[in-house]
Amino acid sequence: MAARASSLSALLSLLRPAAGAALLMLPVTLAGCASVGESVSTGFADPAKYELWDCKQLEPERKNLANRAAELEGLMAKAQTGTAGPVVAELAYRNDYIAVRGQAKFAEEAWRKNNCHETPPAAPATPPAKPAPPRGHVSRQS
Repeated sequence: MAARASSLSALLSLLRPAAGAALLMLPVTLAGCASVGESVSTGFADPAKYELWDCKQLEPERKNLANRAAELEGLMAKAQTGTAGPVVAELAYRNDYIAVRGQAKFAEEAWRKNNCHETPPAAPATPPAKPAPPRGHVSRQS
């Protein structure tokens, strides 16, 4: 019985460093998955979603997708700073980020296919000029 306990103890002493090394390699492994996910960014997007959209529909959609992608990038960067940050960033935000990038790619393809152009920003409205007071009218200011 004592020999069995000592062999179990020896086995556990060998497994602890291996388990620690596996935990240390987890962020590196997930980072490798992230780079693979970036190249397959259309996996979570519907390729036919924007086929029937016109330029007026695509313009705000493209802006919304760009804003959402930037927001998710910021959230992932913020998560990276915390404890177990790369793991949190991958689990919490990566799939949404990949889906948004895929949608943005398909929206951009539809934009080019339709020969769309950005709408120029509207000129700022000038306030109407105040009418001149009638002649002979004296303005009273307090």
